Amino acid sequence: MNKIIFFCFIAFISLSLFAEDNLEPKKGFIPNEQTAIKIAVAVWVPIYGEKLIESEKPFKATLKNGIWTVTGSLPEGYLGGKVIAEISKETGCIIKVIHEQ
Repeated sequence: MNKIIFFCFIAFISLSLFAEDNLEPKKGFIPNEQTAIKIAVAVWVPIYGEKLIESEKPFKATLKNGIWTVTGSLPEGYLGGKVIAEISKETGCIIKVIHEQ
């Protein structure tokens, strides 16, 4: 039993010495439009349902001041609002999720 504890301790120390601390990608966690859209859709579907989100394709993502704004689209002649998500490029944090009226 003491050998097992010793080897676990050695493994823990080894992992601690070689582990990366807070790996942060140079281009941020959300480096491009495609990634921003995938994250937004993953957040929207549980909130609004897959049917509504699918109906708002294609999605558009724009980057301003380190914040991705991802929006849905409305069919031509359709009145109503679009789904919107704001996501931090650097951290990947969801800042805002709304559906316009």
